[in-house]
Amino acid sequence: MLKIKNFIIWIKKKFILIILLTSFSLFLFMIFYNYQLNYYNLPKKEKEFCVLMSDIDKNKIKKIIYQKKYDLLNGDYFYIEATDKDKNETCYCKTEIMLYDKFVQLLEFKYQKNQLTEIKSQLDTNYFKTIIYLSQLINVFSSIIFIIYIVYIMNTSSVKLNSNYQIVSKQKSLFTFKDVAGNEEEKEEMTELIDFLQNPKKYEQIGASTPKGVLLEGPPGTGKTFLAKALAGEANVPFFAVSGSEFVEMYVGVGASRVRTLFKEAKLNAPCVLFIDEIDALGGKRNVSGHGSSQEKDQTLNQLLTEMDGFTKSQGIIVVAATNRVDILDPALLRPGRFDRIFKVGLPDVKAREAILKVHAQNKKLFPDIDFHQLAKQTPGMSGAQLGAVLNEASILTVRNQKDQITMTELEEAIDRVLMGPAKKSLKYDAEERKMVAYHEAGHAVIGLKFKYAQKVQKITIIPRGNAGGYNLMIPEKETFFSSKKRMLANITSYLGGRVAEELVFDDISNGSYDDFKQATRIAKLMVTKYGMSDLGVTQDSEFSDKKAIDTEIKKIVDDCHQETKNIIKQNKSLLDKIVVLLLEQETITKEEIDKLFEIKY
Repeated sequence: MLKIKNFIIWIKKKFILIILLTSFSLFLFMIFYNYQLNYYNLPKKEKEFCVLMSDIDKNKIKKIIYQKKYDLLNGDYFYIEATDKDKNETCYCKTEIMLYDKFVQLLEFKYQKNQLTEIKSQLDTNYFKTIIYLSQLINVFSSIIFIIYIVYIMNTSSVKLNSNYQIVSKQKSLFTFKDVAGNEEEKEEMTELIDFLQNPKKYEQIGASTPKGVLLEGPPGTGKTFLAKALAGEANVPFFAVSGSEFVEMYVGVGASRVRTLFKEAKLNAPCVLFIDEIDALGGKRNVSGHGSSQEKDQTLNQLLTEMDGFTKSQGIIVVAATNRVDILDPALLRPGRFDRIFKVGLPDVKAREAILKVHAQNKKLFPDIDFHQLAKQTPGMSGAQLGAVLNEASILTVRNQKDQITMTELEEAIDRVLMGPAKKSLKYDAEERKMVAYHEAGHAVIGLKFKYAQKVQKITIIPRGNAGGYNLMIPEKETFFSSKKRMLANITSYLGGRVAEELVFDDISNGSYDDFKQATRIAKLMVTKYGMSDLGVTQDSEFSDKKAIDTEIKKIVDDCHQETKNIIKQNKSLLDKIVVLLLEQETITKEEIDKLFEIKY
């Protein structure tokens, strides 16, 4: 049995070579077959062409049969069979094809003179037989090759998923919840699932059903995969990991077959955790038409629904799936009995960010004075993956700077690189541009320093990064779950600070405010169309809404904030100028320098 299996594996590896060798063998066979037809059915006696011509002139020949021969091996030639008058023997002759026309004219002349009893022209039937047989063989061979190819592709597709399994046995080390920083509520909820996997009978005795699935919903990089791995690690059970896109194929039925294969393997290893990443690629809402590529996708989804909660029960298997597009998932997938629990894995707060930074820093050489709490405060809105990238980028910068330990300088630079991209130090402004950029960034900073509800300034720089000529790192005074109307208006005001500073100082404006206006307009639109924070009242943007009234209200909010920004910057013109002088001198100002220079405490 093992020998047969090894032979099949060898056949798959040498598939292309086998096809080429078979094609070459077929070609040689057809040449040999043609040779057999042309050379083994000839009369025994052969004459030279000149001797035959002499016999014809002497009236020794009574019958001539001639034809053009087509030889795949030696080329085309002129073939003649001649029957002797006296001995009634037949001989043959071969000569060049170019003599055909002249020889035929001679034969017709002799025949008219009654010197030849019979002349006859024949087609080369052997050649045409060869062509017919060859075409038939090619058709049959092509059909066989096509069938073998389809079977091979289907076979490869069906086993491909097995080769992509990431099965981790009980003996291998896995993540645990201690290795996952943040997400404390999710970890607490998932701890109960560990008991389901380890002690299922305890729940069966009381009549409770084991949860079939857990859906982890949240932005990219928030640790959804880590949570699934940690669940399997804590329960000490096998862990299967696949991607939703691995089920999508061009051949109908392959995706459903892969789902069956996956659950069959999982049942053999139960209890276990089966993790499907990016399940929206597989579990999107089904198409009503059921035509085209959607048919394969729908069949795959139907098979997944059946496996999770259909006629057969998947005992001991907990399906954990991750997505950041729960809105496009099929409702049948989200009902109780399939994904019983849906956990929202959000972006980490300041406490969770500090814990995540410490986890990523465990294997790195850090300077003793690293303040993780301060770093966490400087990274609002960052995901766990981005925080990991910050530590990794800081390590690379440390090596580049030829240092032995990571310092706050490398960490702060790494934050800038992750948020905005590397600094473009080669891009040099002229004096006027540099001054305008400095006033633009100082305008944002003044709003952050003097407006009550605005985010607080942590860093100001006029070093260009990405598409920005400079930027302000501003963070909320405290992180909140909701955003109030006053804070949203303050954010719009902050975005307009750079544009207003240009207007007041230069009596001119630049295109550097493009992204600022984009963000300010976005917030104003949300306030009007989604949050009901305008004079239009509580309303939702729809096809029946008055678009002109909405645009008017958005413009009113932006104009009011623009006027507020003007008032603040006019009242703090001296502060604006001091920030610009310092920026032009050293290009970057930190929070500590701002506090020391202006004695601002917040």
